Amino acid sequence: MKTVIVAAGIIVRAGRVLLTQRKAGAHLEGLWEFPGGKLELGEDPRDALARELAEELGVDAAVGDVVEVTFHRYDADAKAVLLLFFWATLLPSSPEPRALDVAAFEWVDRGELDKRRFPAADIDVLAKVAAILATG
Repeated sequence: MKTVIVAAGIIVRAGRVLLTQRKAGAHLEGLWEFPGGKLELGEDPRDALARELAEELGVDAAVGDVVEVTFHRYDADAKAVLLLFFWATLLPSSPEPRALDVAAFEWVDRGELDKRRFPAADIDVLAKVAAILATG
């Protein structure tokens, strides 16, 4: 079983967190997740996240501290993922997000988080994000 290393960003603005939806035909298609993607061989996780945010959403971001590290095994797919979640902020000079390599994106508040379906690997960090959104 191969383990994929993924860097994902928790980007909060005005009480909302940025989510992306996986494209049709992708593994776990249609589910919502925190934006990011797979590390390339030898790539620093923070650099990978900044690159993925630019590729998927056309934004420029500063990547901060680690929020959570999770490991999840998708037995049905014989896949495993090591997820590194980082705080990230859009730079003042960044354009607004655009769906370049995702099905869709949304800024969602605490109440809307519960209405989205997420990959099992994201569940642990969801409680932290929900608590942050609830406290403002």
